[in-house]
Amino acid sequence: MRSILRWVIRIVGAGFAIYLVGLMISPDLRESTRFGFAFVRIAAQVKLDEQEVPSYRLPDLLAGADGRPITTAEEWREGRRGEILSLFRDQVYGHAPEPPPEYGHFEERETGTAFSGAAVRRQLSIPLAEDSDAPALELLLYLPAERSGPVPVFLGINFWGNQSTSLDSGVRLSERWLPNDREHGVRDHRATEASRGTSQSRWPIEFIVSRGYGVATFYRGDAEPDHPEGHRTGVRAIRTKDIPTDKTPWGTLGAWAWSLSRALDTLVTTPGVDAERVIVIGHSRLGKAALWAAAQDERFAMAISNDSGCMGAALSRRRFGETIAFVNMLFPHWFPPAFDVYSEDEDALPIDQHMLLALIAPRPLYVASASEDLWADPRGEFLSAHAAGEVYHLLGEEGLPDDEMPAPGEDVMARIGYHLRAGKHDITQYDWERFLKFADQHIR
Repeated sequence: MRSILRWVIRIVGAGFAIYLVGLMISPDLRESTRFGFAFVRIAAQVKLDEQEVPSYRLPDLLAGADGRPITTAEEWREGRRGEILSLFRDQVYGHAPEPPPEYGHFEERETGTAFSGAAVRRQLSIPLAEDSDAPALELLLYLPAERSGPVPVFLGINFWGNQSTSLDSGVRLSERWLPNDREHGVRDHRATEASRGTSQSRWPIEFIVSRGYGVATFYRGDAEPDHPEGHRTGVRAIRTKDIPTDKTPWGTLGAWAWSLSRALDTLVTTPGVDAERVIVIGHSRLGKAALWAAAQDERFAMAISNDSGCMGAALSRRRFGETIAFVNMLFPHWFPPAFDVYSEDEDALPIDQHMLLALIAPRPLYVASASEDLWADPRGEFLSAHAAGEVYHLLGEEGLPDDEMPAPGEDVMARIGYHLRAGKHDITQYDWERFLKFADQHIR
């Protein structure tokens, strides 16, 4: 109870701090006052006690828009799946443009070896539009140096630039805008040499390569910087015009998910990569993007969500920890403006996140949580994964093999996998060991 009280005090205190800072720096005092009070009001509604979760009813996965029951795999694939995908595009993440015509095109930046010769390193620049000023994904790819043929590859977005993922001195420093952060070696919004390896605990690349897998990653800001004005310099600045005007346009999460598919376009043409065994993975907000990418692009062989929380793997209707209102207030660029109507009315949503997970069926899906990461709602993530199993069962696969949420340090695995790691919001060696175990079962 004391830990929950401390959480509430911290959140409310942060709200007042943002309010006061807004008063000091904003030229529009009325707007900063409104934001500050709204933040404090929403913070006061945060629930971190399971007993405060309201009663709710999830939308029916296997009932069509006309109410008819979905009883066959064919009805799911040819009808209900498309309905749900359209609902997420119209109501939540927005529509993305069609892929650029230069399918699989890239520029080779550098090739070398890493980890005492255990891996081959390639650095590829992938244009996101024909325009010469368009942003490009700087894709960092590692493959095992010794391999008998094409290998499966984990593909994910990183938070702090490719150079942060390892101490490999051959990796090019990101040239894009980054949030200033001394811990991650970012000054004046630019990466420095001090940023090398600052996120290597989240990317145990040498270990993954030693298990026979490749790793591919690019910086989130390559596609679009993660701030409200990022759309001015990201891919949305150039490609939004290609979305029909009668469609809900994409937000930053949609742009990140779309960019994962553009990276996949390149990987499927890259020697040494098994085009049919690319696994999309993401942590936190990038886990939200990974799930949305896998839901739309069925070329991804498997999807992994780590601590993705609200609008990732967790059920929105539980209103536990981070909520839609919180996300829309702090990160208004992540979703289309129309999504704001659900900020404090989750029950009005025609979907919930178990339906997003179900769109990945029958491909392998792994959802991971952390015991102290209440903000991401571990129980809501487990319940969502469990509910998605209904579609896996319809398609002839077993979902989660256990009705009970596992204890910290335990996992459950069938075609859907889940574990609860002891600890805080992070992605660790322990998590990767579980992901590799699951991939060995379904991908190797």
